[in-house]
Amino acid sequence: MNIEFQNKIVLVTGSTRGIGRQIAEDFGKSGAQLILTGTQQRQIDQLNARAKKLRLKRRYYCVDFSSRESLRTFLKEIEQYKRIDVCVNNAGINRLNEVDRTKEEDWDDMIEVNLRAPFMLIRQIGKQMKKQRYGRIINISSIFGIVSREKRSIYTTTKSGLHGLTVAAALELAKYNVLVNTVSPGFTRTDLTNKNLSKEDQKEIARQVPMQRFGNTQDISKVVLFCASVLNTYMTGQNIIVDGGFICA
Repeated sequence: MNIEFQNKIVLVTGSTRGIGRQIAEDFGKSGAQLILTGTQQRQIDQLNARAKKLRLKRRYYCVDFSSRESLRTFLKEIEQYKRIDVCVNNAGINRLNEVDRTKEEDWDDMIEVNLRAPFMLIRQIGKQMKKQRYGRIINISSIFGIVSREKRSIYTTTKSGLHGLTVAAALELAKYNVLVNTVSPGFTRTDLTNKNLSKEDQKEIARQVPMQRFGNTQDISKVVLFCASVLNTYMTGQNIIVDGGFICA
């Protein structure tokens, strides 16, 4: 069964690399009109030029979610859209450090990007979805919102909080046919994974995963598209863990 998003407008934050890029591409292949964000202006300009040349139904915005001014500007920009059918809060950062060596600026930045920005987007887009009596919101968390590892105190705090936001928003928006869910990836092969884990670490972790491998970005994107689709008619407030069975072991 194919999942189609013809005539749907889909917002995906953090969509120029990794899981976010895969999600955006899969929505695009399914017919959606896309609102996408990244943090590098030069890359954004190149992607918009490419989209125009290929007549792709998408627009990229340069947004730094650690900056409240940048977020406010973006929120004003998306007011031009008459409707937004799907919002995927994917943008996130992860700075590793021992709990007693964490920096206040790392705490502030990760709270802003991983938690405050999704809240602000849901607050604005939720109003629109209530009026249209339809919407799908997916917050991309992590297994580290459920379990944790060394040097991830702030990250775990933000990702755990993100699912709390999912649950609260789901309760309020359900009667408007707006479904809100969390998708929590496990170890997934992305640039961020390669930055935070050595090759030896990755091999050792893969042995601990019951499926004996890291996830790939398609594994995550398929679940997101289902949650965002008309096939999902009754599931809300849930945390769907996509980790090859890692936290069950």
